[in-house]
Amino acid sequence: MKITAIDLVPVAFRDPPLLNSVGCHEPWALRTVVEVHTDEGISGLGETYGDIGHLNRLRTVAPALVGLDVHDLNGLHARVTTALGGETGSDRHGLTGKLTAESTVDRVFAAFEVACWDIRGKALGRPVVDLLGGAVRSAVPYSAYLFYKWDAHPGAEPDEFGAALDPDGIVAQARLLVERHGFGSIKLKGGVFPPEEEIEAIRALRAAFPDHPLRLDPNAAWTPATALKVASELDGVLEYLEDPSPEIPGMAEVARSSPLPLATNMCVVAFEHIARSVELGAVQVILSDHHYWGGLSRSKELAAICRTFGIGLSMHSNSHLGISLAAMTHLAAATPNLNYACDTHYPWNSADDVLVSPLSFVDGAVPVPSGPGLGVELDRDALARLAENYRKCGLVQRDDTGYMQKHDPSYERKRPRW
Repeated sequence: MKITAIDLVPVAFRDPPLLNSVGCHEPWALRTVVEVHTDEGISGLGETYGDIGHLNRLRTVAPALVGLDVHDLNGLHARVTTALGGETGSDRHGLTGKLTAESTVDRVFAAFEVACWDIRGKALGRPVVDLLGGAVRSAVPYSAYLFYKWDAHPGAEPDEFGAALDPDGIVAQARLLVERHGFGSIKLKGGVFPPEEEIEAIRALRAAFPDHPLRLDPNAAWTPATALKVASELDGVLEYLEDPSPEIPGMAEVARSSPLPLATNMCVVAFEHIARSVELGAVQVILSDHHYWGGLSRSKELAAICRTFGIGLSMHSNSHLGISLAAMTHLAAATPNLNYACDTHYPWNSADDVLVSPLSFVDGAVPVPSGPGLGVELDRDALARLAENYRKCGLVQRDDTGYMQKHDPSYERKRPRW
């Protein structure tokens, strides 16, 4: 089954003013919807980042994949590598913003790889989870992902979630998400306010939700000394502490004395980082993400490595739509040692989805789609609307810091901050 054409559609969808350690989400989040077509009339879907640099790399690679058999994933990876010619990308979420050539290849490859899995499943009449080894769970638990946030983007009407700028606001947000979706665990995006204030928010969550596992992610906003103080304060309260300090050596310094396990999606984000992290004992939980670990097959390789070294496994999220959530759910359902509830931004973004039937949470979990392939269908009218949003919104690059500085010129991007 040969690839005959590839469509790349950049889209923009509404994003609330969610705060983090480097600023605030802009009013529009950017993604790219990928559709791979074959000579047997079967097409497959993928979803990936929408920033202009990544989009241009997708556009460079796509013509080189025409004629390739969709079952030849090794050949697909080789063609992506050749087409990029050693080019390196950037990641504004990370500390340095720089990616290696290998990581850049994996991020581009993943978008096309997922679409090929979708095609292969459709051709066999089987869901992707079956092709990945079979489901070890029929539904995948996700966590309520809490954010400090404004009640609205400046100049806009307040959104349905309201403001959350103190412990009471965070608890109210958690109640809304838990009551609406049934989440059984809770994660707070920190690094926004001084650690003492975020400790109080976690304690308020514990009082309101005594049986829910809790997590805190300050996105490397703290020095190791500050991180250890927070870990001591929240010992017995948090399930794990995510990325408290910058880089592998900083995390290792915290890990040596922390009473809490440390998780990451910032300092171990590629295979070349794993050996150093294991050597230093820097992290006890890796948050995988098929968008940057190289798709579904390479994410399964990551799971095997984590099992070998006794490292816990969860799943990271960024602003995304339903194609990504479907892929995440198939992957998590087929990964036995993914032993923590996964992260997802979907409750914040699902109102603008591109699926005919958006996915839903049942008791905090997404049932694995049972249809062939990813089990989702593209709503082409919705896709056209989001593509028009992209053309009109004026954004081509995520810039949380720049957006914050528009409204607070004194704001400074700084890691660590405390």
